[in-house]
Amino acid sequence: MMKILIPVDGSANAQRAVDHMIKNIAALKELPQLLLLNVQWNVATGNVKLFINQETINDYYREQGMAALQSARAALDAAALPYQYHISIGTPAEAIVQYAKEQGVDQIVMGRQGQGGLQALLLGSVVNKVLHLASCPVLLVK
Repeated sequence: MMKILIPVDGSANAQRAVDHMIKNIAALKELPQLLLLNVQWNVATGNVKLFINQETINDYYREQGMAALQSARAALDAAALPYQYHISIGTPAEAIVQYAKEQGVDQIVMGRQGQGGLQALLLGSVVNKVLHLASCPVLLVK
């Protein structure tokens, strides 16, 4: 069975990748296994750990991750498509590629950044890095 990874960060950009999959899934010979991944930036470094216990930090990541996954999950639920979801902690591009490797993913589907500005710059660098690091095909959705 084909495994498709869709990294989501809660943005409209990421949602386009999810919507693209929903629209085009019927064209595939068999239903792929859809994996949603949200990556939380690792904020708990150095002194932060002295003041906040790990459990609180983990709760924060889980809360932020579930919020970011919400619209993607709602769209897949509405389309009655099964999926798995996971929250990773680290730097987005590296975490996406590592998870893809661990799961033996056949394809990564990502939204291309839209507007300009700093966010697009950061997002663009994530997309570029994934393209550079991934050992499987990456589909960019406009």
